[in-house]
Amino acid sequence: MTSPETQDPASQDAAESGDGRPDGGSPRRHVVVAGGGIGGLTAALALERAGFSVLVLERSEKLGEVGAGLQISPNAWRVLKSLDATEPLEKVLVKPDSIRIHSARAGGQIGRIPLGETAEHRYGAPYCVIHRGDLHKGLAETAMARPNIDIQLGIAIADAEEDETGITVEIQGSEGISSHHAEALIAADGVWSTVRRRLLRLPSADYSGRIAYRATFSTDQAPDLAGFTGLWMGENAHLVHYPIRSGSLINLVAIAEGDWHGETWSTPVDRDEVLQHFKNWPVTARHLLERPASSLKWALCDIRPGTIWAEGRIALLGDAAHAMLPFMAQGAAMAIEDAHVVARCLAEEPDVDEALLTYERTRKDRVERVMRTARENARIYHMKGLMAFLRDTGIRYLSGQRLLSRYDWIYDWQPK
Repeated sequence: MTSPETQDPASQDAAESGDGRPDGGSPRRHVVVAGGGIGGLTAALALERAGFSVLVLERSEKLGEVGAGLQISPNAWRVLKSLDATEPLEKVLVKPDSIRIHSARAGGQIGRIPLGETAEHRYGAPYCVIHRGDLHKGLAETAMARPNIDIQLGIAIADAEEDETGITVEIQGSEGISSHHAEALIAADGVWSTVRRRLLRLPSADYSGRIAYRATFSTDQAPDLAGFTGLWMGENAHLVHYPIRSGSLINLVAIAEGDWHGETWSTPVDRDEVLQHFKNWPVTARHLLERPASSLKWALCDIRPGTIWAEGRIALLGDAAHAMLPFMAQGAAMAIEDAHVVARCLAEEPDVDEALLTYERTRKDRVERVMRTARENARIYHMKGLMAFLRDTGIRYLSGQRLLSRYDWIYDWQPK
């Protein structure tokens, strides 16, 4: 990791290991990645592996991830494995044995989806849960060990201009404005992407009408929850819990429908506000929500399918391209897949404009299907009355293997 000073590409080549040539032949091609989160760091690793030198520009003064848990499904794990990025994760992740499905209407468990060894045998890769910060730390450590990845902090992208030789990215740091010339700019700068709004002039993400309350508590308070993922569905709300940090913590996410009046998209709240949304729920579920003294309240936003991801030498990745509702647990996984595909397209196609359009075409149908599935799950989870009864009855009669197979099309995905 370096200071926020901008280097000339020629001096950067000289500073790289050896002569900056991936195979002793052609000089490395240069790419700028906006955003040092999970998507941005995975993109940097994939691009570096494909023979590029990468400059990662992160607006924050330090690397880190906001939030608690996330799920790494087999499709995402395969990409991380191909990038030699899984070793730091092995000590802190958890492989839950199942997803236990509960209904607030029915008062308890109505179904079980096997994970653990069943999922690993079915897909050839594990289904894991992990603290978001632990995944980010592992990716950062792996990226910083690679000689052709340069991560600069406290840097904001101000503008960019393309010409026949590439793209010049204007950046703002503590020492003023400077620029960096590269072949492409990959924007992995999140749901409120500056590149999306300022450079591509695309609409921002929209508030979905749903609020997420996120918290963690010690597994010592509920040791019976340490081995599985729990899903509770109810009228206009649902909650999910699973173990993280080697099983020492329980990650709890409660999602309810409501208006958002905060000045920021995330803010602390006390336990009473969360419980108000679940006041008529079964005691078992309410006891879960009573354990954390406070939570972070998040506005859930998404981007409607159909907008562009790439224009010229600029491409969007992850939430910047397709922020989605978390009801398929695929937001991070789709960003990780994006990273692999954009690196492959740039490596295989020397025409950068065409490479980035190929990346968009390759990814769009799959990602938008995941987005639609997440929206459909939101509807199903929050059903009430007769529809909730029919949902619960259907789940009771389906085997765990049948429930799992509904998502084979997601988890079977292979990096090429």
